[in-house]
Amino acid sequence: MQLYNTLSAKEREALIEQAGEERLTLSFYKYAHIGNPELFRNHLFVAWDAMDVLGRIYVAHEGINAQLSIPAKQFTEFKTFIDEIYFLKNVRLNIAIEQDNKSFLKLKIKVRPKILADGLNDKTFDVTNKGKHVNAEEFNQLIEDPNTVLVDMRNHYESEIGHFKNAITPDVDTFRDSLDIIEKDLKDYKDNKKLVMYCTGGIRCEKASAYYKHKGFKQVYQLEGGIIEYARQVKAQGLDNKFLGKNFVFDHRRSEQISNKIIARCHQCGEPCDTHVNCANEACHLLFIQCEACAQKMDNCCSENCQNVIKLPYEEQKRLRAGKKNSNKIFKKGRSPVLKFKA
Repeated sequence: MQLYNTLSAKEREALIEQAGEERLTLSFYKYAHIGNPELFRNHLFVAWDAMDVLGRIYVAHEGINAQLSIPAKQFTEFKTFIDEIYFLKNVRLNIAIEQDNKSFLKLKIKVRPKILADGLNDKTFDVTNKGKHVNAEEFNQLIEDPNTVLVDMRNHYESEIGHFKNAITPDVDTFRDSLDIIEKDLKDYKDNKKLVMYCTGGIRCEKASAYYKHKGFKQVYQLEGGIIEYARQVKAQGLDNKFLGKNFVFDHRRSEQISNKIIARCHQCGEPCDTHVNCANEACHLLFIQCEACAQKMDNCCSENCQNVIKLPYEEQKRLRAGKKNSNKIFKKGRSPVLKFKA
């Protein structure tokens, strides 16, 4: 039984182009108690591989977190399949605002200790005891309330290119970094303030809302469906859009335009810009914000050193990379001393 990819990303890309069919990018998550994540993972792989599903999916004892791409013509079959899984029946599917047939090029379903790493070892913490979900209209009303504290549960490189007005945007690299920092900073508001949170699609807020309830916060709310669903509701219902800039996404698109306002700047020259790129030097691959002028000047690199490396013969570049692992800069995304204008 095949339970792994047999095609490279380039081979898959060619097949997608050859097929010429529309694909949908979507995401969903669900916290649930899964007894055998490995068996569940294999069940999903067999079914989704047959439907030509591509994406990045994590399965754990605590549930599932999925970001994927599927042929539009297979959507009904896909929806029927997940509705037949008892804890996924009628789960919210966040359809991407901007579609790209090549958002994902492989099907990767991995079993993890948790679907969202949180660094917590508290067995008395119940992740299903979540905060109150609010829709876009309710969210807009809440964040205008002076008794509300609005918190962005995403990482620094996400909120840098887009966030809600007046939101607290923690300068953190990972979700696990944010939990204790936010609790400490907001400890005086546990009883008398409304704690309202948002993230990309809802998965981080769902866990955070349960955590902060566990820690004694009395009024805890989360934006249902995250920024993705908020943008859909704002457009469909003609609501006031309170989001500024772009929504960072974890696929080949890197972001979705939510409003026309540019709130970030190029990390190399400081000009207004909100386009994330990866350094062209494969030994670096740093994610950072780069404008078109700097991309041309720097040959799509983050530094002169990387610029010099990519000018070497490819075999020489491979030799220089041999035996070396990529540094933490890749995962810290945008944090590097070579970036003069990092916010």
